[in-house]
Amino acid sequence: MDEEEIVPTLQYTPVSIDSFFDKNEIQKDLIKTGIIILTKHQEQLVRKLLDALHKNAPDRIEPLESRLRRVEQLAKSVAKFPSLLERTALNTTVRTPESLIDSLVSYQEDGDTMLHLPAKAILGKGFLVAKIHTFHSMYKLAKNYAHMEEKAAAEYNNETVSMMFSLLAEDVYLNLIKDRTLPMHMRRQLANSLIILWEHRSDQTISDIAPVLQAVWNARRKLAPAFGTMMGTSELLLVSIQMDEQWTQFIKKRLGDAEVSQAMEEFLFGLSYEQIQRLRNILRGQGVKAIGRDEVSAYLGERVKTDISLDYRDFYLLYTVRRDNARARARLRLAGPRHTLEDFFIQFIMEMNDAKQQNDTFAKGE
Repeated sequence: MDEEEIVPTLQYTPVSIDSFFDKNEIQKDLIKTGIIILTKHQEQLVRKLLDALHKNAPDRIEPLESRLRRVEQLAKSVAKFPSLLERTALNTTVRTPESLIDSLVSYQEDGDTMLHLPAKAILGKGFLVAKIHTFHSMYKLAKNYAHMEEKAAAEYNNETVSMMFSLLAEDVYLNLIKDRTLPMHMRRQLANSLIILWEHRSDQTISDIAPVLQAVWNARRKLAPAFGTMMGTSELLLVSIQMDEQWTQFIKKRLGDAEVSQAMEEFLFGLSYEQIQRLRNILRGQGVKAIGRDEVSAYLGERVKTDISLDYRDFYLLYTVRRDNARARARLRLAGPRHTLEDFFIQFIMEMNDAKQQNDTFAKGE
């Protein structure tokens, strides 16, 4: 089997949009068409695994190659749909990147927006899910059959988790784009980032912060929040001091915001804001000072998932619960956080980047 078939190298064609789009609206160095099948780092991981399997488990090579080819074929099918970064003549309208951004920032209806999104965005999500599952299977192969060292095998799991965060980022961008409390230029920038994510199924901002969010998730697993006083945010604060500088700055500058603190508690305890309030009242009323994670369901009288897992699927599952709860509170005007912790953190990072760009522009006298 020719290696080029297994690990394809994507060729990009720059798109000139000067004739119909303001060059300041979208960074021109990001305007490239084509879905990213495998990044350079992912190509290296595939090659390493194939080499290791060749030595230790050659019978596992063909199934892996076959799966990679199916992922490639899926990507090529998605790429046949019109680019979201070019002017496209649809059946009755003409779509440009600017008109798509306008549509995203102006749409304020509640509910699932799937049927209002470009087909390429929906199909691309399916491709990303297939790719995530493929890399998770590669992690199992590296650990159980390729006899890789633990650190080397962990790279495949880390890559899987990083792609999961790209999946999560799509929800975060859509949430923040609809937030009218954000300045319009920020919402348009978010819409721009979302379009690029849809086009390539890769996002540099998310790739940069994924290790931070993963580290916070791991820290959450190691912590033992006191389910009596329902205190735990301070513990995460102490652990986070050893983490990424961006996360530390986020904690210092935003944890004082009640909604951010509430979102942090939801993340940390694995409970909704409403469940946390009920549990606090129950424990206070009964004079109970502390309970274990396995006792939470009994006190609340309902099944709640408070166990800690490093599985990327559990992370995404619990995120979607918090996301849906936040959207419901916003729609019904209820108390509690109306954004997730991930929303707040990614918003913070983008605001920092925006401020840095403005300061750099000012310093250059532009």
